[in-house]
Amino acid sequence: MAAKRSSGILLYRDRGGTTEFLLVHPGGPYWTRRDDGAWSIPKGGIEEEEDSRQAALRELDEELGSAAPDLDAEELVDLGSIRQRAGKVVDAWAAEGDFDPEALDSNTFEMEWPPRSGREVEFPEIDRADWFALEEAKRKLLPAQGVFLDRLLEHLA
Repeated sequence: MAAKRSSGILLYRDRGGTTEFLLVHPGGPYWTRRDDGAWSIPKGGIEEEEDSRQAALRELDEELGSAAPDLDAEELVDLGSIRQRAGKVVDAWAAEGDFDPEALDSNTFEMEWPPRSGREVEFPEIDRADWFALEEAKRKLLPAQGVFLDRLLEHLA
């Protein structure tokens, strides 16, 4: 069986000479109490026959909502791929842009909660988004995704 693949966009902006990175926190009951090492770049699954860049743009819109920055595929910087601990391969792209975390309007998913209750509950896919400077971003990100920050900074240098 092939590894699951996802694609996402690492948004960045300059704030007075400091580069900040937009990260998102997964929604749902299993992530509620997790913070450091739990955040991610906005990303999601690549559909069959879908281009990774197009998937990244689609996922950015789905996860951030209508206030997501309007980006063009040609302006995305390729940050390569990584394999996360559970085996999922993540392709990442970067783009300079801005987003107001207060405007977050993520798509949702349903799951049985509490387990074995028979009750389906709807949760946001992303419950928080925020901008972080480099050191805090490295602490917040899932460990395998930290390399995307390094690759972007190399590109910007």
